[in-house]
Amino acid sequence: MILLALDTTGPNGSAALLEDRRLLIDTGFEAQLNHSEKLLAGIDQLLKTAGLDIQGMTGFAVAAGPGSFTGIRIGLATVKALAFASGRPVAAVSSLEALALKLRDEPAGYLCPITDAKKGEVYAALYEAQADGLAEVVPQAARTPDDFLARLPPKRIIHFIGTGVEVYRDKIRPALGEWARFSGRSLFIAPQVGLLGFDRHQAGKGVPAAEVRPLYFRRSQAEEKH
Repeated sequence: MILLALDTTGPNGSAALLEDRRLLIDTGFEAQLNHSEKLLAGIDQLLKTAGLDIQGMTGFAVAAGPGSFTGIRIGLATVKALAFASGRPVAAVSSLEALALKLRDEPAGYLCPITDAKKGEVYAALYEAQADGLAEVVPQAARTPDDFLARLPPKRIIHFIGTGVEVYRDKIRPALGEWARFSGRSLFIAPQVGLLGFDRHQAGKGVPAAEVRPLYFRRSQAEEKH
């Protein structure tokens, strides 16, 4: 399976091409949520470098949220257009699960993706690595940092990754002390989106473009004003 994977849920956008579970090539860009200017150029460069075109894709994968509402819309609109043009299915995956997957090879402890949701909240979850994938320990949600940290198991190593680390490090460190670990890995997650997407396609969970839905945990600012 040749898969094009996209992520535009945060300030670090990325795209990747995979053959089954093998990464062929990927690219990342710091868009500060202005993904529309860089995403299509990045996809075009990936395809040219790999000697492929959209018709050569077997399927697509996209991070459907949580994250920036604008970023999510750009990513989903792009992948829907490509899927419509090629007639290929799409697998929508969680950006939090993809972030956690970057920490899959940590030797011990839980995996905690945490991203800044603004308005004093985070999008976060807690996972445990298992032989067949990631098990969700604390469900994905938008919560205040204090509420989320109170849900974490005590005296267990927890690896944190995401934009919420720097914003809320002063809350995480006192709450967990020596049990907190902070990852310095990049936040470009398209390869992990591709791995999760491949698994969904293999499980028969790829869907037509029209059926792809965003993963939101709260209403947008525009919806709140309305």
